[in-house]
Amino acid sequence: MKTNPVLAVVATLVLAGGLAACSAGGNDGGSTGGGGGNADANCSNTIKKPDAPVVTLWAWYPNSEAVVDNFNEAHDDVQVCWTNAGAGGDEYDKFQTAISAGSGAPDVVMVEADRIAPFQVQNALVDLKDLGYEDVKDNFSEGAWKDVSVGDGVYGAPIDGGPMGMIYRKDVFDKYGITPPTTWQEVEASAQKIKDAGGPVFASFAANQPAYVTALMYQNGAEPFTYDPAKEGEIGIDLNSAEIKEVLDYWAGLVSKGLVGTEDQFTPEYISGVIAGDYATYLSAAWAPGYLQGAGVGEGADAGVWATAPMPQWDASKPIAINWGGSAFAVTSQAKNPELAAKVAFGVYADQKSLDDGWQNQIIFPLNQSVLKSDEFLNYEVPFFGGQQANKEVYVPAANAYKGMTYTPIGQYYYSALTKQIARINDGSATGSEAADALQKDVVGYAEEQGFTVK
Repeated sequence: MKTNPVLAVVATLVLAGGLAACSAGGNDGGSTGGGGGNADANCSNTIKKPDAPVVTLWAWYPNSEAVVDNFNEAHDDVQVCWTNAGAGGDEYDKFQTAISAGSGAPDVVMVEADRIAPFQVQNALVDLKDLGYEDVKDNFSEGAWKDVSVGDGVYGAPIDGGPMGMIYRKDVFDKYGITPPTTWQEVEASAQKIKDAGGPVFASFAANQPAYVTALMYQNGAEPFTYDPAKEGEIGIDLNSAEIKEVLDYWAGLVSKGLVGTEDQFTPEYISGVIAGDYATYLSAAWAPGYLQGAGVGEGADAGVWATAPMPQWDASKPIAINWGGSAFAVTSQAKNPELAAKVAFGVYADQKSLDDGWQNQIIFPLNQSVLKSDEFLNYEVPFFGGQQANKEVYVPAANAYKGMTYTPIGQYYYSALTKQIARINDGSATGSEAADALQKDVVGYAEEQGFTVK
């Protein structure tokens, strides 16, 4: 692999390809770079014990300050100096600038799982395998750990995830005599039944949600990528497999029949449609109720109409759990004390008080088994779903069954390329299979241009 060109293009992608994160924050303060000293003047929080060594942290969740305070109150040997450097792409841009400059990064940085490989390939993150991983590995599932791993290395401490389910409108299902479909074949039949009776489209196939579509590919047994940094720049790319073509052809069929919408998600127009009942379902993740409520869904006329069910399957006898979203804390290679930074990464948002605050206020869906196994969490009657025990019925089983994904350094380019192909499907200029073939050619060509060997 031509190391320098690859690193350069990955850096460009990280800067240019920021995706919107779930919870934006406010303060845009600076950091102390490598940390290790008392950074109180640069902190958004107040250091509780000023004589202790300080680890700097960038994180954007709205309850980050409370979580950091919980950690600092419980520790005499280390204190966390927290800064909100922006949510998602805004933070990644600043982190990439610090990587390129060789200074200015925090000791610990919050990252979404699909961003770990692009930063790892630049040697910007520290492998945590020998820095406390063994002490906490049983706290999380196999899938949670795979999502934060690159090859044999572990580059993040899991925080939350997005096990997926089918959120649906009970009023629409009741009106048209629909029960929650368990297979994709049943989805098409239900969608056709609703359309024939003059009802709304069943769901949305949005071009601006490539991560969601990738999860659908995994559910059909696809392996879009293989990647191991130990294999000297090799990347496996299999984006036009029979499994992926089946998924894209299926959705292309729904689009062509007018059974699903093609509007971009996470826009005011889309949310207005959700509130107005333009969609019978919202195929999404466990964090969706918090997002929807924050956008005004579930109030007024559409209050009390929402429920959730397991994701439809290709083979109901062999269900495959999938995930959309999730974040972790990673230790940066600029940390002056990686051991202490790892203690923070594994310990922040890991105490019971912080975890409870996260899920009770629907900020996160925690992946820590101490929560997933607790009666309080399992039996929680989710207000958005009219008191349904959604965790027990849908999301905890999905989280525990999820086996993880393989992310690659060119993931952001892939997302961009997939977005273009979904748009072609939606405007009728390509079938699903044609889109898959074009996607394979595009992404393979790009990877080879950057010096990777494609297998």
